[in-house]
Amino acid sequence: MFSATEWTIIALSLRVSLVAIALTLPLAYALAWLLARRSFPGKLLLDAAIHLPLVVPPVVTGWLLLLTFGRNGVLGNWLETQLGITLMFRWTGAALAAAIMALPLMVRAMRLSIENVDRRLIHAARSLGASRFHAFRTITLPLSIPGILAGAVLGFARSIGEFGATITFVSNIPGETRTLPLAIYTGLQVPGSEMAVTRLALISVALSVGALLFSEVMMRKAGRDAHVL
Repeated sequence: MFSATEWTIIALSLRVSLVAIALTLPLAYALAWLLARRSFPGKLLLDAAIHLPLVVPPVVTGWLLLLTFGRNGVLGNWLETQLGITLMFRWTGAALAAAIMALPLMVRAMRLSIENVDRRLIHAARSLGASRFHAFRTITLPLSIPGILAGAVLGFARSIGEFGATITFVSNIPGETRTLPLAIYTGLQVPGSEMAVTRLALISVALSVGALLFSEVMMRKAGRDAHVL
């Protein structure tokens, strides 16, 4: 049903999205917990910075990534000279762009789940002698797992559909950075490629809808658990 080139595009898209979510998950949960459980100077600024990719054009996000992680950027130059890591024009750069775009959605879902954990349970555990870490590990973390799953799936769906930041930061290179949205865009520029575009669009929609449906199930489960508590 799919050509070898199309299978390469699908595999690359899945790899980029899965790597982006795997690397972002711990950071997203830490930020969500910080925003849900702590008050500190600059909290509003941190919240705004996390959600910035949701409100600015994706091309702007890609441009900022280019300035930061490009070969002449502050972090990009250091990564290349000190660690030999190059993100520009590489699939790893596409994963970074996808991670940045997915982070706000992941944080929002996880934060909601953490806020729904009844603090009275934590206070009760603490009064019985549990340490902060033990109370977190046995109460907050297990009860927020539906939100973690929902955030991860939402991030995956967002990563699959990422276009603007990716093409701005790592370009549109076949076999390296050409994910599903970039391949669809490229196919639309070529006469006679309507069937290939349709196939790629259908697989993209199927992956995104499947992820969103799973996320909805997880969010409803989180809501029921919070209601029971």
